[in-house]
Amino acid sequence: MSKQIFEKAIEKWGVNSQLDMVIEECSELIQAICKLKRIKENSLDNLMEEVADVEIMLTQLRIIIGNDKLIDFIKSEKIKRLEVRISG
Repeated sequence: MSKQIFEKAIEKWGVNSQLDMVIEECSELIQAICKLKRIKENSLDNLMEEVADVEIMLTQLRIIIGNDKLIDFIKSEKIKRLEVRISG
C-alpha cells in the first residue's frame, strides 16, 4: 500500500521535485543530528521525525532508481565488509 502512495507522489510532483525532497530531508536530518549532539531540548523527538522523513524519501528514491535487487545486493556486500571490519 505504501508503495502505491509513493508512486503517486512521484507521479504528482515529478522525479526532479522528489529528488530535491530527498536532498532537503537529508539536510534536515544532518541538522537534527547536530542539534542532538549539542543536547538541545526536544532534539531527540526532532531527530526521530527526520529519520522517518528520510526513510520515506529513500523509499521513493529506490522506486525512482527502479533496481531494488541491485541496491539490496550492494547493501548486503557493504554489511559484510562492515562485519569483517568490526570483527577483525
